[in-house]
Amino acid sequence: KVIWSMIAEEDLISIIKYIHSNNPVAAKSSLKKIKSKASNLNGFPQRGCIVPELKENGILQYRELIVAPWRIIYRLSDSNVYVLSVIDSRRNIEDILLHRLVRAK
Repeated sequence: KVIWSMIAEEDLISIIKYIHSNNPVAAKSSLKKIKSKASNLNGFPQRGCIVPELKENGILQYRELIVAPWRIIYRLSDSNVYVLSVIDSRRNIEDILLHRLVRAK
């Protein structure tokens, strides 16, 4: 089962709102692509690779799928896939995740 975190939902809403302000058709298409790619994790949850920036630091439980230019960050737990973030690949993922960890405390 694929479960979206509140942060991931907020990420997705922000992305779609931003795209929609310039191109409503592209926003709808982007939403469909991102949701579809995440839903496909249901059948093959290990298909994404370990997030390289985190792997360098020995953090191996987070995986990612690319839906250019976005990165869907997720982790596996038992039979569930938890989508944690949808981040623009042009941004510094380490800074974003660190900020979110600090904010969560």
